[in-house]
Amino acid sequence: MIGSHPRAARSTSGARRRLSPAALLALLTALLLALTACGDDADDDGGSAGGSSAESSEFPVTVSADNGEVTIEERPEAIVALSATATEMLFAIGAGDQVEAVDDNSNYPAEAPTSDLSAFTPNAEAVVGYEPDLVVLSDDINGIVGSLESLDVPVLLLGAAETLDDTYEQIELLGAATGHTDEAAEVVDDTRERIDAAVASVSTDVEGQRVFHELGPELYSADSSTYIGTIYSLFGLENIADGAPDPSGGYPQLSAEFVVEQAPDIIVLADTKCCGESAATVAQRPAFATIPAVVEGRIVEADDDVVSRWGPRVADFAELVAEVLQG
Repeated sequence: MIGSHPRAARSTSGARRRLSPAALLALLTALLLALTACGDDADDDGGSAGGSSAESSEFPVTVSADNGEVTIEERPEAIVALSATATEMLFAIGAGDQVEAVDDNSNYPAEAPTSDLSAFTPNAEAVVGYEPDLVVLSDDINGIVGSLESLDVPVLLLGAAETLDDTYEQIELLGAATGHTDEAAEVVDDTRERIDAAVASVSTDVEGQRVFHELGPELYSADSSTYIGTIYSLFGLENIADGAPDPSGGYPQLSAEFVVEQAPDIIVLADTKCCGESAATVAQRPAFATIPAVVEGRIVEADDDVVSRWGPRVADFAELVAEVLQG
């Protein structure tokens, strides 16, 4: 349309001498209004279509989740997240405004619309009450996935990650499912770069040092086969839970005698929020005062959520480990 304006001006230039002043004024006014209207239309189309056309061009989209291939016809605008990790991922990639409700365990970020929905005792009717156009969860408890699918609600089942690559894939999957592909890619790149930098910041001399990751005061831990354990493996640390008599699927319960005997150089407490554990309480345990980590003050009072979820804050976890290893 803009390219036609010069031609229109040239075609009328020879006729201007034959027009009366009133007619000329009317013609110029009409041209001015036409130009303004075209400009406004272009701006409007560019603004709304620039956003909506980009969004609509990505949908429908089919993604592969743990419950199979899921086709999402339109950009979801009323997402319900029944997974604290999924909630963190959605907000990290910029889809927070599309989240209608999250479960009662989703406490990060602060602006997440927490509800009384439970991820541990999910109720399909309660979820549908929010009229979701997408539900994201990490466990298929009580057949919740099938119940929601029978009600024609798109569901993404994203189970607990086992590796960092699983985390990256879930973030990218949610990016595609919500219309935030580019933002998701940026989050993945940033997370990967931060973890790589954290590992590189630590001397290789730390390799072989022993770590004890405490999930609770009952001394449950996580060995190297778990997602948590993979972070310690990046730094070349030796996880004392690997030698547990009963591996219990990667999360063994250790005895106090075993922990003391293993003499960990580092203790990471993932039970500070849930159970009030701290460096002081650990030091007060029978015989724990002799453990190198206690003697040298290398006890990390971690945020339970940061070191237990597999979302983008795993980079915070890696940086926390690097900090204690740096002394």
